[in-house]
Amino acid sequence: MVRRTKEEAQATRKLILDTAEVVFHEQGVSRSTLNEIAQAAGLTRGAIYWHFKDKADLFNAMMDRVTLPLEETAYKSDDEGLADPVAFMRDNFIHALRLTVESPQVRRVFEIATHKVEYVDETKAVRDRHLAIRDKCLAHAQRGISLAIRRGLLPKRIPAKAAAIGLHALIDGLIQNWMLDPEAFDLVKTGQQVLDTYLAGLAVPGDQ
Repeated sequence: MVRRTKEEAQATRKLILDTAEVVFHEQGVSRSTLNEIAQAAGLTRGAIYWHFKDKADLFNAMMDRVTLPLEETAYKSDDEGLADPVAFMRDNFIHALRLTVESPQVRRVFEIATHKVEYVDETKAVRDRHLAIRDKCLAHAQRGISLAIRRGLLPKRIPAKAAAIGLHALIDGLIQNWMLDPEAFDLVKTGQQVLDTYLAGLAVPGDQ
């Protein structure tokens, strides 16, 4: 009986998260209320509060279910065991673009996180999470580029932090622009061309 109750609670939590994802995507985060999410899920608002403290908590739990492309791309790029950190990041960035195209849920959640949320008082925790993930991605990418510089794979003139910010902005911008109009360009093909151009620019020899 206890096990069944636990399974039912997990099923209810999943239902709330699935419903919130749809409602947030249709209406935007700020314009959506917990009452609307409860009604759409066929539940009471109390059922949502049983599982989540507030809307920001619900939003972050929804985000935690999906590893967004840019969250996983730079991770491990600073692993000392990598033969070529830049090649590793390149492959992961291309994977991120492909994942965005092929996974409807990843694309939907990414769109909610970038186009459907306003950073107002009730979503301050959402903004904090967004910044924390961005900073973590940038830190890994910066260390990966620094590792490549130490190994002579990139010239010493490269400012690792600036290069990491550029990479992040490049891929993030490509994905956001593609989501606005998926027919405008082939995200994977064009993204790979743009990425390779950027990386080739980083590798241009300079004063050592």
